[in-house]
Amino acid sequence: MKLLQLPRSKVKLGAPLPWGVRDETGLLLLAKGHILTTEHQLELLLTRGAFVDVEEIRASARAEQATQAPTVAVAPNLFGAWEQTPQALKNLLTHADVHENFVSQLGPFANHILKLVDSSPDIAIYRTVRQDNAQSFYYGYSHALHTGVLCVLMARHLHWSPARVQTLLKAALTMNLSILDLQGQMAGQDAPMRERQQAEIRSHPENTVATLQQWGIGDTEWLQAVAQHHEHPDGTGYPQGCTEMGEMALALRVCDVFMAKISPRVLRPAMAPQEAVRQLYREDHGGPLSTAIIKEFGIYPPGDFVKLASGELGVVVQRTDNARAPIVASITDTTGHPVAKTLKHDTSQAEFAIVGTAGHPALLARLPPERLYGFAKVQTD
Repeated sequence: MKLLQLPRSKVKLGAPLPWGVRDETGLLLLAKGHILTTEHQLELLLTRGAFVDVEEIRASARAEQATQAPTVAVAPNLFGAWEQTPQALKNLLTHADVHENFVSQLGPFANHILKLVDSSPDIAIYRTVRQDNAQSFYYGYSHALHTGVLCVLMARHLHWSPARVQTLLKAALTMNLSILDLQGQMAGQDAPMRERQQAEIRSHPENTVATLQQWGIGDTEWLQAVAQHHEHPDGTGYPQGCTEMGEMALALRVCDVFMAKISPRVLRPAMAPQEAVRQLYREDHGGPLSTAIIKEFGIYPPGDFVKLASGELGVVVQRTDNARAPIVASITDTTGHPVAKTLKHDTSQAEFAIVGTAGHPALLARLPPERLYGFAKVQTD
């Protein structure tokens, strides 16, 4: 019998255990189906030492995967394909500890994300800006995907090789491996971070690296990026407080922080992209990383809700060479009343210039992106 130590994140309070829990000798402590209801019970179990039989994990994973769609199934509609990605990433990372070759599983998924980005970078950015805070359960997985999108755009702008772009994307997808469900819990809670949560957050880079190594990841740059993505050049980061960071770790940190700022939580609204851009540029002292993100993201990124000089309100749908003058799809008339027909305006023209952002009113809540972009298709090889 081969045993794996039970991570806290694998136990769902109030839900039946999908496998038995044993001590280090293999003695059964809790049978499959047992329900833990309190944090205290879980803490006692983990303190004693909790392990799971690998064969039981594999059997449970096979049973769950048999009822799920293929990980990288491509929907005909690009928006539908993007909608599948958080659950697909969850499926992949939840069962990664029983994959015979994790690298061979993550590679096709990363290629799938690259294909979606290449199908329409503007739509990829639109999704990072127009986030649904009702889906806080998936926050950890969505945040990894959104950070990965920005990493790809930034790295390509900096002319990184395709191999390094993909490595950075994989680092973004796996950087928070040990706290993905905790991130969802925290995004949905209406109270500040608890002491136990803070401890898990501060230790997650090291815990994640250890897990990735266990799963067969040996790429030193990938592992270094994950280990250092919360470090800061001035030594104020964690977990080591180091000041010398690898290039990929710096890139990952900048994209991670930027995406966290523009993502909503129950406890706080998302920061406006314009303020996030200003903070990024100031903190990076106008360096190449912040400049690349601003060039790719734009001052008014796709998904941003803006007011035009004409009086119309609209959604940014396409970037142009001018970061301050994107293409905007109007969704109201000049008096602010909703319209049935969406018109696109070049905001470099004075009569349609952007005069400011317009907040996030209720009329955006149920706005289907297909109205703005049509039924975009996934790029085929």
